[in-house]
Amino acid sequence: MDFEKKYIRNLDWLLILLLMCLGIFSFIGISGATATANYEWKQVIWYAFGFTILASVLLFDYNSFSNLAYVLYGIGMVLIIGVLFMPAKSGAHSWYQLGIVDFQPSELMKIFTIIAVARYISKKDEKEEPIDNLKAMFPIFLLIGVPLILILIQPDLGTSLVFTGIMFSMLLVAGVPMRYFAMLGIVGAIFISSLAYVFMFHKQFFFEHIMHEYQWMRIESWLKPEAYPKEGYQLMQSLTAIGSGQLLGKGINQGTQARNGWVPVGESDFVFTVIAEELGFIGSSILIFIYFFFIYRMVRIAMEAKDTFGMYVIAGVIGMYVFQIFENIGMTIQLMPITGIPLPFISYGGSSLVTNFFVMGIVLNIGMRRKKLMFE
Repeated sequence: MDFEKKYIRNLDWLLILLLMCLGIFSFIGISGATATANYEWKQVIWYAFGFTILASVLLFDYNSFSNLAYVLYGIGMVLIIGVLFMPAKSGAHSWYQLGIVDFQPSELMKIFTIIAVARYISKKDEKEEPIDNLKAMFPIFLLIGVPLILILIQPDLGTSLVFTGIMFSMLLVAGVPMRYFAMLGIVGAIFISSLAYVFMFHKQFFFEHIMHEYQWMRIESWLKPEAYPKEGYQLMQSLTAIGSGQLLGKGINQGTQARNGWVPVGESDFVFTVIAEELGFIGSSILIFIYFFFIYRMVRIAMEAKDTFGMYVIAGVIGMYVFQIFENIGMTIQLMPITGIPLPFISYGGSSLVTNFFVMGIVLNIGMRRKKLMFE
C-alpha cells in the first residue's frame, strides 16, 4: 500500500459521517425556520465549500500550522483590530461586509489562538518546563486575553466567552495544578460579588460606568421572561416552540412558531428551537447524542496524537465546541442567558461554517497522522 493510502486508512471516517449527519439536521432546522428565503440551499452550498476546505487541509502536515502559529495569530489580530473600524451590523463591529458575503474574523481568531497556545505549551513540554506557575502561564493569558478583550469591545460577548472555554480546556490538559483553577474561581467570585454590591448600593454608578440598563435588562428578561414581554419575547417563543414539539414533534416543515416568524433568527441562533419543535424530544435528543459522539471521537484522536502539539490543538477545539454547544442549546431552554453564539455545523452562516470545516480538517489531519509511517 502506497504512502497516501496509509494516511487515508487512518482517516476518521466516523467523524466525517457525523459531520454529514449534522448537515442533515442543519438542512431540516434552517428549512423549518424560513418559509421563503431558501437559506437551507445556501447552507448546502456552504457545506460543499466547507468539505472542499476540509479536504484541502488534509493535504498538508498539520505541523505546518505549528511553524506558522504566531504568523497566523498576527494575521488574526490585524483582522480583529481592523474590523473595529468597519460599519456596525446589528449594533456590533464584528463583520467585514464584502458584498455577497460577510466575513467574521473572530471565527478564524479562535482557531488561530488555539494553534498559537498549543505551540507555546508543546514547546514548553519539549524543554521539560512544566506550566506550574504564573510566570509560565502569563503568555497563555496574554495570547487568549488580548483577542478576548478586542472581541468584547466590538461588542460580542458570546464569542469572547468562547475564549474562556478554550483557555480552561487547554490549561487542564497541560497539567496546570488545580490550585490555579481554584484561584481563578475565587477571583471570579470576588468580581461577581463586587458587581452585586455596586448594583445593590450604587445603582446610578453601576448603570453609568459598568453596565448599560439595556444589558441588565437582558439578564432580567432571561431570569423572568414572562415579566418582560418585549425583552423576553425570544425566550418565551423558544420555550413555547420546544414545548409544543412534545415527544415526536410536529413533523418536518410543519412547525408553526418558527415558520410563521414568531421565533426570531430561527435559522441561526435559535435553530435548535426549530429542530425541537419539528422533531420533538426524540429528534433533539438524537442531535445531542450526535454531538456527544462527535466530542468523543475528537477525544480519541487527541489521545492517539503523535505529538503534544496535536493533542493541545484538539483540547482547545473540544473546549471551544463544548462551550458553544452548551451555551447555544442552553439559551433556548432558559438554562443560559441569550447570546449570539451559533450552534456548530447547524446554524446558518458562511464564515462560521467554513471556519468549522477548516478546524475539522486540522483535527482529522492530526488523526490521520497519528502513527509513524514509513519514510515519514
